[in-house]
Parts: sequence; structure tokens; C-alpha cells
Amino acid sequence: MTSFRKLTAAATVSLAALLTASAASASSFAIRSGQSAEGLGMAYAGAASGGIGMGAMAWNPATITMFPGRNSQWNFTYLYADADYEPTSVSRIGPPFAPVGTPNPVQAGTGNIGGNGGFVPASYSAWQLTDRFWIGLTTGAPFGLRSKPDNQVHAAQVFGRSAKVQTINVSPTIGYKVNDWLSIGAAVQVQWFNASLKQAMTPAPTSAPIIIEGDTIDFGYRFGFTLTPLDGTTVGLAYRSSVRQTLEGTLRTPAAVTPVKANLNLPDSVVFGVSQVINDQWQAHLGVEWTNWSRFRNIPVVTQVGGIPATSLNFQYDDSWYFSAGAEYKYNRDLTLRAGIAYELSAINDYNRQIFISDNDRLWLSAGASYQLTEKLKLDVGYTYIHVNKAKVNYTGNHPQQVVNPALRAISYTAEAEPYVHVVSAALTYRWDNPVETVPVRPVVRKN
Repeated sequence: MTSFRKLTAAATVSLAALLTASAASASSFAIRSGQSAEGLGMAYAGAASGGIGMGAMAWNPATITMFPGRNSQWNFTYLYADADYEPTSVSRIGPPFAPVGTPNPVQAGTGNIGGNGGFVPASYSAWQLTDRFWIGLTTGAPFGLRSKPDNQVHAAQVFGRSAKVQTINVSPTIGYKVNDWLSIGAAVQVQWFNASLKQAMTPAPTSAPIIIEGDTIDFGYRFGFTLTPLDGTTVGLAYRSSVRQTLEGTLRTPAAVTPVKANLNLPDSVVFGVSQVINDQWQAHLGVEWTNWSRFRNIPVVTQVGGIPATSLNFQYDDSWYFSAGAEYKYNRDLTLRAGIAYELSAINDYNRQIFISDNDRLWLSAGASYQLTEKLKLDVGYTYIHVNKAKVNYTGNHPQQVVNPALRAISYTAEAEPYVHVVSAALTYRWDNPVETVPVRPVVRKN
């Protein structure tokens, strides 16, 4: 039943079937990079203060008031992550699988656990109803990764062979412009979560799998505000709640199919941003984001009938921090260039890292551009290279997965990966109404 803990090796979708790669583009199994092409070009600096355009609605719903009239944006992101765990010591097994200290005959590494990467879509709509009130909708995939090693037979297969999770996050949004210097906003998160997870029963190459499947629809919320204390300066602060995913599904072994359920509390977060207009050509943006991954520790899994404990998923994550800075240069009336840099302190470390997740502290290097194709249509493109620090897995008896299932303490496996991620994104933003017919609203951050 320990296969259920592969929830951390997830893949997410936003209104489409997609598979993302094994080294997520944010801490643990979060997917920050799929939310906005404009934001990707600046490493999401200024997301809370509206500096990344309509994609800022995914962080701070109050930024919806920066977009007069009726607007829609469609983002398409391709994420390719490469990670290959190579053993750093001889893997050994013991009772109940083999005599004490027996060398494992399968010493191979995992091969690339990210596959061919995948696409992550996201969309935003904002509709101004009055000079002070907006409604809108965001869709996206804020969490997840897909992990399926090229080599399905390796010494750590009892800790996981493959996993896939699909989610859809849809958030109706409202915003209110209190006055010229204050806007507030809120959103309801509706999130579907579906998981299919697999691991081997024993270290043997011919071992039968354990498979667990489950899904659920649950709810959360976001709220935030923006301030304009000085002309050209925007400050934003927002909170995203946890979504308590109440999964129900089945656990399949060669001998039986058992209905099971688990409560999975995804982390809440706080994001802060500042955007500053320097002159007619230059803007600067800063951002800080804290994610409460430390709530992601012990998750009981029980049978649906009787609530009998099946296992406990033990992650033992830390909180994560994300720091970003970016700048934009308006080359001419239609073309804007941008770049950004960020550093993220991961929730995962050498103690709790799993074979499916090659996550560690990471450096973001980003660049992008916007071009105003017509009065109503804008094109955004962005690229980010993410350098992830070396990631080690240490299944030596005290790993959280082994603490939950003492039988797995008999397996010793250590390995190291050198992950990296390439992300490219494009977006179209369209204004449905005629700009001259709407109530004039001065955006607190100038965008194209």
C-alpha cells in the first residue's frame, strides 16, 4: 500500500490532457512556469503587483482591476526536464526479500525520469462591469509532475515505478477598485485531482506491481490587494489557501482490489511583489513567495469501509521560498523586451527526496518579449532555463518512505541526479471590446 505515497510524483493538466516532466519547475511538485508566458520571461518577478500582465491573476486576484474593458489571454507552455538517478553505492537487500546484506543484482540507474516533457495550458479572462468592479476567470495547473523512468527495473523500484496525476484548477474571480490607490480581489478555487500510481512489490525484476488510483473535486480560495503609494509604484500582497483533496479510489494488488481514501492537504502560500515604472522605457519588478510545504508531512491512508489504517504517507517537507527580480525595456511602441532571475529554496532535501522527484534548490534565468500585433491582439513569448542543484536520494533505512513501511528498511539504495529544466511559452492576449468605448481606467502598472 505504500504506492499511494507516489502522489508526489504527479502530472497536472489545465482543461486538457498533458504530461509534465519529473523535475518540476517549482519546489516539490508545483508548476509555476506554466501559468504565464509574459511572467516566464521575467522569472515571475512582480507577479503579485501585476507586473506580469493577466497571468498575475493566478497569484493576486486584485490585479484584475488593471485591465480595462473585456480581455482574454491563452497561454501554452512546453516544459522539458531532464533527471537521471545514477547509483552512488552498491544497492543491498535483506529480510524479508533476501538474506542480510545481499547485493541487489539490478544495479542500474533510473534513466531519464522526465520522458519527453509536456504541455501546460492556462487561460485568463477579465471583464470590467463598471468603473470599479470586475469579474473574471482563471484556469491553470499550479501543481504536479509526471515521473516515469526510462528504466522500469532498478533497485529502487519498490519505492516507485511510475506515477501520473491530472488536475484542473478553475477560479472565478472578482475585483473591486476602492479608489485610485487601492484595489482588492478574491477568487474561488475549484480543483479536480486524479491520481494513478505504481510501484513494485519486491526488488525482483519480474515483481508484480501495486497500483492505486483515486480522484476528487475540492475547493479553496485566493484573496489579495494592490496599492499605488506613489505614481508609477505598485505593491501587491496575496494569499492562496490550501486545497484539501479528499481522494477516494482503489488499491490493486495481484491478490485483491481494496477501496481506499486519503486527505491530501496541498500547501497554502503568500506572495509579495513590487513593480516600479522608472521612465517611459524601463520598468523594474521584485517578488517574494513563501509556500507552506511543512504542512505536507504525514498523510494517513485508510480503507473506505471501516476507516481501517492502510498506511501513512510520510513526506516531512520544509517550507519553500522563491525570490525573483526582473526588468522590462520598451524598445518601441509595439515591442517590449524583458529578462529576469530567481532563486528558489526547495521544500525537498537529501533526507526526504524520493526516487520520483529530482527537486532541489534552483536558479532561474529568464528572457522574453511582447509584441502588439494589432490594437486588440498581443503576442507574448518567454523562455527559462532552470539549473537545479545536484539531487541525492538516500534510502538507507531512515528515509520517510522507509519509516512508514519498516519492511522497506531492508533495501539500501543511494543515487544522484544532475537535473535541469527548459521551459518555453507563448501567449495571445485579445481585447474583445473597442478601447475607446470603455470607461477609462489608468492601470497601476503600465503594460503593453
